[in-house]
Amino acid sequence: MKCPFCKNPDTQVVDTRESEEGDSIRRRRRCLACDKRFTTYETVELRMPQVVKQNGMRTEFDEDKLRTSFNRALHKRPVSTELVDAAIDNVTQKVFALGEREIGSRQIGEMVMKELFKLDKVAYIRFASVYKSFQDVGDFTEAIEAVRKSPARRKPQKK
Repeated sequence: MKCPFCKNPDTQVVDTRESEEGDSIRRRRRCLACDKRFTTYETVELRMPQVVKQNGMRTEFDEDKLRTSFNRALHKRPVSTELVDAAIDNVTQKVFALGEREIGSRQIGEMVMKELFKLDKVAYIRFASVYKSFQDVGDFTEAIEAVRKSPARRKPQKK
């Protein structure tokens, strides 16, 4: 660590303490050249991957865009804010857990569809219609049939 006063690269750690929250480390340092003291803080930096759009452009991962997508699909649907927040957290954690530097927007869209499918079938159909660019009624019919045939909708069989 360079000294902020004389820019000398040789400094010595005099004291190290963890913050009360446990999310950073405070280090007291002394410059070996000018003998001045200063404090540094060490924290974890979490970097989300870049999102690669279909046209090849790259943008920062934006949780607000994710929230907007969920809110549009769930507009006037009976789904609590807590469940929406949990779904957004699930998608964000999955994106982060991939450990990649880049992720395709299509891959994020698929994750959103899975979460919406669990939350609300109507919202799932709404999102799918835009995401998959439905062209006619047949596309909607296929999506609705897929929802009807899903294991979550099947009734238990009588023996």
